[in-house]
Amino acid sequence: MNKISLLLVDDHPVVRAGYRQLLSNVTHINVLAESDSAEEACQLYASLNPDIVIMDLNLPGMSGLEAIRRITTADPSAAILAFTINDELPYLDRALTAGAKGYLTKSGDPLLLLKGIEELAAGRSFIDPVLLKKQALKNTKQKESLSNSAQLSPREFDVYNLLIKGRTSKEIADMLCLSQKTVANYATQIKLKLGVKTVAEMSHLAQGDTE
Repeated sequence: MNKISLLLVDDHPVVRAGYRQLLSNVTHINVLAESDSAEEACQLYASLNPDIVIMDLNLPGMSGLEAIRRITTADPSAAILAFTINDELPYLDRALTAGAKGYLTKSGDPLLLLKGIEELAAGRSFIDPVLLKKQALKNTKQKESLSNSAQLSPREFDVYNLLIKGRTSKEIADMLCLSQKTVANYATQIKLKLGVKTVAEMSHLAQGDTE
């Protein structure tokens, strides 16, 4: 089996020691170097060209995201696994947009780190299973939102779009040449059709918000 060379990037020595302990039991994985900063990580990547970079996102000075961006801009084939405490979907999206091939949270099973390394070494991507479930739920919510909004009449849909943009009943009435009472009636019907009680819930549904 071919050796997999790694660059570990994390500003906490104890965390890096934990990486080393976990990886020491895997003979085909070789830790080439460690770094506690994004700036140094970029320099080490350029000089060592490791197969995989395990990159923390919360680093002092330059962020891990910026390091990912710089490394992948210089080398689009770079295989970087973001390994972070951040378990929110926006962080996942930003890391992937920056060029990361994988994303894992530190709260998960340590064995997932090994799986992530193997997957990236094989040329595949790897996302934390918990985040994949969140992403799937968000996509389902978005589809439900589109399906529910399709039930609205054209005028209800007009009111709906203005409500989720934060417009007041008076503003909507003025914009659509309606009375405020009519707008209120439309808002009631929209909530009934969408199965929500407030405009905030309506907005969350429109965004596929799973938080």
